[in-house]
Amino acid sequence: MTTQTLGLEPILYNYLVSVSLREPEILTQLRQETAQYPIGRMQIAPEQGQLMALLVQLMGAKKTLDIGVFTGYSSLVVALALPTTGKVVACDISEEFTAIARRYWQQAGVADKIDLHIAPALETLDRLLAAGEAESFDFAFIDADKSNYENYYERSLQLVRSGGLIAIDNVLWSGRVADPQVQDNRTKKIRAFNQKLHQDQRISLSLIPIADGLTLALKN
Repeated sequence: MTTQTLGLEPILYNYLVSVSLREPEILTQLRQETAQYPIGRMQIAPEQGQLMALLVQLMGAKKTLDIGVFTGYSSLVVALALPTTGKVVACDISEEFTAIARRYWQQAGVADKIDLHIAPALETLDRLLAAGEAESFDFAFIDADKSNYENYYERSLQLVRSGGLIAIDNVLWSGRVADPQVQDNRTKKIRAFNQKLHQDQRISLSLIPIADGLTLALKN
C-alpha cells in the first residue's frame, strides 16, 4: 500500500504532481487528516483519485460503487465528479473511519450523493443484486480486504452495465507480487486475482502502474 505512485524518484514524482494534480482543498485536508493515523497508508494516492474522477466524467457515469471506504477519499473524489443527480453506493464495516468520511462528505456538499452501508460488503452487494440492481452501475472501485477481491469483482461484474468500468486498487502490492520469495496469503491472493483477470474474456483489461497499481476492467 502506498500514498503515491511506486517506482518514481521523489524529484520526478514531485514534478508529476506539480504539473498534473488539481486537488480540491477539501480532498487535501482529508488526506492530511488521514495521514495522522497509523494506517493512513491505506489512503489512495491523489493522482489515482484524479484519474478515477476523470474516468467517471469521461464515461458520463451517474451511479457508482465504492467497496472499501476508509476515511472517504475515493467516495468523495468520485462524488465530486458526478452530476448533481449522481449516486455513490459505499460499503464499509468501520463506524470509526467512515465517521471521518461523513464529515468531509458533508463539508464538500456531496453527502446526499453518497449512500453508505455499514455491513460486510458482500452482504451489501448481494442485497443490491437481490433488489434487481444488476447491470445498473456505471463504475465500481474495489479497495477492501484482499482475501475477498475475487468475490467483490464477481459481484461488481454483475452489478455494472455492459461498457461499465471496474477499478481495482493495490494490484501491484508494493512490488511484492513480482517477488517469488514472497509467499504470504494476501500476496498469493492478489497474484491469483491478477492472473484470473488476465485470462477473463468478459472484460477488456489494463493494469496501470499508478499508485500501488490500478487495474481497469471494462465489461464487454
